[in-house]
Parts: sequence; C-alpha cells; structure tokens
Amino acid sequence: MRHLLGIAELERSDIERIMQRAEGFAEVGRRDIKKVPTLRGRTILNLFYESSTRTSSSFELAAKRLSADVVSVKAAGSSVDKGESLKDTITTLSGYGPEAIVIRSPHAGAAALVARWSDAAVVNAGDGKHEHPSQALLDVYTLLRRLGSLEGKRIWIVGDVLHSRVARSDLIAFRLMGAEVTVCGPPTLIPRGIDAALGCSVSHDIAGIVEADVVYALRLQRERMHESFVPSLREYAMRFQIDGRRLGPRQLLMHAGPVNRGVELAPDVIDGPNSLITEQVESGLVVRMAILYELLAGGRPRPESAGVGDSGKLPYPTPIKEPA
Repeated sequence: MRHLLGIAELERSDIERIMQRAEGFAEVGRRDIKKVPTLRGRTILNLFYESSTRTSSSFELAAKRLSADVVSVKAAGSSVDKGESLKDTITTLSGYGPEAIVIRSPHAGAAALVARWSDAAVVNAGDGKHEHPSQALLDVYTLLRRLGSLEGKRIWIVGDVLHSRVARSDLIAFRLMGAEVTVCGPPTLIPRGIDAALGCSVSHDIAGIVEADVVYALRLQRERMHESFVPSLREYAMRFQIDGRRLGPRQLLMHAGPVNRGVELAPDVIDGPNSLITEQVESGLVVRMAILYELLAGGRPRPESAGVGDSGKLPYPTPIKEPA
C-alpha cells in the first residue's frame, strides 16, 4: 500500500491486514511503556487545513508512539494565511524530508494531488465531502472488537449524508466487510443515486432503525451548507434525533464526533451503555499507528527498528525505553 487516499481504493484483505496490525499495537498500549522504535528517524508531516481535534491529535500521538519525528502544521497562523498555495506549501515542507504526509483539506482530491507532488506516502485525513478513510477503518475496528464480524450485520447511517465524507468511507468499508447498509435522513440530505452508486438502501423514515444492529449518527455539517437543507434544527431533531425511545437495548450507537448534543443525539444515549463513541476515539490511536506502519514499514522494518510483523504481533518483547 503506497498511499491511503480512500477506502474505495482498498480491498477487504487490505482492511483485514490493518485490523490485525492495530490489534498488535493495542497490546503495546496496555504496557507501562507504550512507545516502540518502529519508525525511529523518520519524519511525518501533519498538515491540517480544517479544524480537527480527534484526527489531528491521534495521528500525532500515533507517530510519536512509533518514535517518528512529527511536524504539525495548521493552516491558521501559517504561510497559508498569506496566500501560499497547497503546492508551494508541499514543496516547502518537503525540505524536511517527510516520509509520510497526513493532510486534511476542505477540497475533494487534495490528498491525491499531494501524492502527485511528493515522494512521501500520503494519508487522506479528510478531503471535502469525498472521503475520510482512517475514520472508516477505526469504525470497522471498533465494531469488530464488539461483534467479531460484520457479515450480515445491518448498519443504519442517519443524518447529513450529503455533506459527510465519513458516511461515504464508512459505507464502502462496512459493505466490503459484509454488512448491509442503509442511509437515512431527509431527502435534501441524501445524495441522489447513492443507492445505485454505493450499493446501499435509502430511507427517509427513522422508524426503520428498529431493524438495525448498529446506528451511526451524523452531525449536521452547517459549515458546508450554503443554503437551507432543513426547516430548523428543532424540526430536524424531532424527526431524526436518536434518543432512548428510538434506540433499542441491543443496538450499538456510533458517532464520529464532534457531537451536537440535543440535535442528532440526545444526551441520554451519548453517555448510555449502547454508545461506542469513546471506544471509537480509543480505536483511532491504534488504527492510525497501524496505517502509518503499513505505509512506511509494511512488514519489512529496517534492521535497527522493531515493528509489527505479518502476524500482527511485535517481534520484540519489550517496547523502547526512553533515556533517563
């Protein structure tokens, strides 16, 4: 795997390999010393043109847990504010010799352009309304740890599907792993032809979630809305909010965050026993460690480094010890 630009470019075997490696790194995370020397001496560049808490922090921590050197650049306060183009920014930062670039951009296709302009491995951390592959991979990992398999599982993705790159990546990933996916929301927030294009079902009635094994709620991405897609937040919440009355006791609840409490989710279900939201955040670290490993080591670590082998287990019994 040279880059991670989208789930659409992966096979099921690619996802399963990343899941296996993530499980190996989860074992490391249970140790007192959580750092391994897998990517020692390598530089990873995090370039975020949009706001991010979970994705940016987990990629940065993942790189550090692998002993990489990390350069984190946010558009605000950088030369981007002065009008520097994406290509010129990549050219400038390439002077640091990054082996991987993690990029989030409001423009679809930005990560693919960076892959053309740089020799580094590129990870798409979200590009416009296109894809968010690392989120989909951590969502698959979270569900596999709970369910064991996604074969035949019924997953409903509810909310602003139109503006959601998470929805697109999750839909593709869940179907690759054998799940049946339904997208649900008002007609104005469901892309036309998504059922034929991505092989899902479409519903505009939330009452149907009673048949779901997993309910994945999406927030209204008002920052991407340049016209009125719903009459009001109040009306949207009345029709599509997931609360304790609509979520059954056997159903699992997911959300990529940040959550608009009282809009797409009621507070009682966010903090309830069905919620996997905290587990998704925890999964993000080990899955992003696995992604960086897969791109930069891929089972063939350099002689002086320790990494996760093809079995998904670390070949060295102890992690790196920091100097006193």
